[in-house]
Amino acid sequence: MELALASAIGVLAAIGVYLLLRARSFDVILGMTFLSYATNLLIFSAGRLASGKPPVLRDGVPPDLAHYTDPLPQALVLTAIVIAFAMTAVSIVLAIRSRSDNHSDHVDAHEPDDGREAGNGGGA
Repeated sequence: MELALASAIGVLAAIGVYLLLRARSFDVILGMTFLSYATNLLIFSAGRLASGKPPVLRDGVPPDLAHYTDPLPQALVLTAIVIAFAMTAVSIVLAIRSRSDNHSDHVDAHEPDDGREAGNGGGA
């Protein structure tokens, strides 16, 4: 199970970095989303992988850490999911607005420079 989770974290992080390095705004947003998924899995796996163990104390179960899972990483991941969803929604709205204003989906979209090159100087 640990190998599958570590592989999933690595694949999600690699996809996220690849998409972040693209020049299109929607690819960058998807890259940030994949990186947030990888980070969430990393935080979740830091709380020890355990199945069938409750995160809160129950009657009839001894109160030692061997019988419970850590609830803090679960709470952090749940909070991070909500924040990442809101940030993704805001980023998509900004990307759509930028696309309509600049008529381009590229991150570095700018006004055309009237055909002048950087080395010409525009003189006679």
